[in-house]
Amino acid sequence: MEPTPPQKKIAPSIFRRPRVFWRSLTRRYNRISLMRWLVLGVVAGLGSGTLAVLFFLGLDKLQNFLQVSLAGLSLPHPAGEAIEQTLPGPYRPWLIPVFTTSVGLITGLLATKFIPEAMSGVTDGTDAMIRAFHKKSGIIRPLVPIIKGATAICTIASGGSAGQEGPISQLGAGLGSFLARLLHLTTRQRRILLLAGAAGGLGAIFRAPLGGAITAVEVLYSEDFEAEALLPAVVSSVVAHTLFSFFFGVAPILQTPRYVFDNPMELPFYLVLAVVVSLGARFFLGTFFFMKFKVFGKIQERFGWTPSMVLGGLGMGILGMYYPQLLGGGYGWLELSVNGQIGLTFLVGLFFGKVLATSLTMGSGLSGGMFAPALFLGGAAGGIVGQAGHWLRPDIVSQPGGYTMVGMATFFAGVAHAPIGPLIMVCEITQGYGLLAPLMLCSAIALVLCDDIHLYENQVDNKFASPAHVSDATNNILEGVPVSSVFTPSRTTILEESVTLKALAHIISGTSAMVFPVKNHEGTLTGILALQDVRNVLFEECLHDLVLVGELTRPLVVIHPDMSLYDAVMLFIETELSQLPVVALDKPNAVLGMLGRQHVFTAYSKTLKKLKEED
Repeated sequence: MEPTPPQKKIAPSIFRRPRVFWRSLTRRYNRISLMRWLVLGVVAGLGSGTLAVLFFLGLDKLQNFLQVSLAGLSLPHPAGEAIEQTLPGPYRPWLIPVFTTSVGLITGLLATKFIPEAMSGVTDGTDAMIRAFHKKSGIIRPLVPIIKGATAICTIASGGSAGQEGPISQLGAGLGSFLARLLHLTTRQRRILLLAGAAGGLGAIFRAPLGGAITAVEVLYSEDFEAEALLPAVVSSVVAHTLFSFFFGVAPILQTPRYVFDNPMELPFYLVLAVVVSLGARFFLGTFFFMKFKVFGKIQERFGWTPSMVLGGLGMGILGMYYPQLLGGGYGWLELSVNGQIGLTFLVGLFFGKVLATSLTMGSGLSGGMFAPALFLGGAAGGIVGQAGHWLRPDIVSQPGGYTMVGMATFFAGVAHAPIGPLIMVCEITQGYGLLAPLMLCSAIALVLCDDIHLYENQVDNKFASPAHVSDATNNILEGVPVSSVFTPSRTTILEESVTLKALAHIISGTSAMVFPVKNHEGTLTGILALQDVRNVLFEECLHDLVLVGELTRPLVVIHPDMSLYDAVMLFIETELSQLPVVALDKPNAVLGMLGRQHVFTAYSKTLKKLKEED
């Protein structure tokens, strides 16, 4: 027999190791939920970061062209947003009403024709994202954020009092929704990816990766937050922020001194700040919603959205022509206030003027966000307290500019009921954490004092008030109901393991039960016999004297009276049985009766009806 020639060794392919790595990565993506969200968070961050870059570039170019080159205005810009320095053209402030009115006309025509469903029932782009999460199963039609984003650039660039975060969060959320549908994700996963996209947009545009992520998952509720979306939101925000910083640097939006809280005697002044800012928040929302519903709402009902936006743009333009300090987001004035370069009287005028300007712009339906105006108003109100405190007690309030920073977070915490995210975001915007203690204290007080007002119309109290968590609400109802409240003890047929199949047939014919507990000769429960398990052999006469009940039983599963109905439902689902035996904890072999699935359904229906009657 000839020897087998030695086989030639095949050199490993240079592509084999990457291929093995890719297969391993794919398996992890498919099997491990956290790995999947890590990957999806990176993708959402890259997409939302790109959108933020394009949005910011478009806004910066158009704003410089309209306000600086054509209108000849020279307004202060925050250090982190002074991207392009353009020399002012001839001073022509009368162009501002022309710009804002034209934008109102264009926005009205585009929105009415292409996205009429997105016009009512929301405060801004962030509120639209909240509505999509709660009420639209995480679905955002791609055309909506595109038109809203483009018209928001025009609104802010022309001088409208609005912020960037609303449209950019809607753009990021729209991208997340699109990706989820492209990948055929579930409704729950689509909602989470929507939040990840919004977090990426916020983290990038504010240079605040942690604050953007927390705000996106927190602003949905006034008393809760979406914990499940935190991982992809953080990843998306970090990736988007990194991409944005590659183009525009890592400098914070506001360049501020390093303020610190080192004098306990300042606490009374910060308490006054919390009260003043809360009163200012109530005044702002009262004015805004009056203009939105009582003034522009009446115009929209009678003439449509376009005339409302035209009038809002005209009103904003005339106001901005005489008071250009009210144009745009106003971060430049905030930076001056934080640095203590604005007086008390000027801050008072800025506050009331900004309330009117924002009400005209956003109340009429023009595109933009409410976050920047809220920060501006909070900063102005805080600056007023700081300036007044410094005038009264300069030995205690030695840094009045710090009150502007605290007022920013306090105001938004009060109107949006989202204290943590904006607090962190303000610290990241200014890169100052020395005032963290008064920030936390004032935000907490504002939450209490502004408990009954809401900036976002679609924000709900908690998860159980959201259609996105209907199943959670159902579980919550069942968890609060013990088995003992719906179970009635009754006589139960218990089989012995030694009963033959022939005797079992006679027993079954005399009862309507579908499930029987089984015990051994010592009286110990050992299992359960379900009629569905013996149906195929029950009428085989050749087996009647050969097969015993003990050979047909399945493992023992019991329910205790103090167990919740939710736990009972889980047992019914796991066993696929219609009945289960109920036994006491102290007497595990004494069957009290049988609990049927119909008892659980009846209890759920009654509990739900009772809750509705209480509401």
